[in-house]
Amino acid sequence: MNARETPETEAPRPRPCPICGKPAQPRHRPFCSPRCAEIDLGRWLKGVYHIPAEEPAEEAAPRGEDEE
Repeated sequence: MNARETPETEAPRPRPCPICGKPAQPRHRPFCSPRCAEIDLGRWLKGVYHIPAEEPAEEAAPRGEDEE
């Protein structure tokens, strides 16, 4: 067996916690602890993380007002 082949029974290596880098625990995956999970949630709630999106173009008048 060469270095690229892995036995089917070998479990994949756990990824490190995205907050502190320690090994992730199955109970708190992808984090290592409830503390790191709460830090991540706080970052989302504060707006540190965001998903970029394009704002829709504003219409001249809201629908339904000029249709008479």
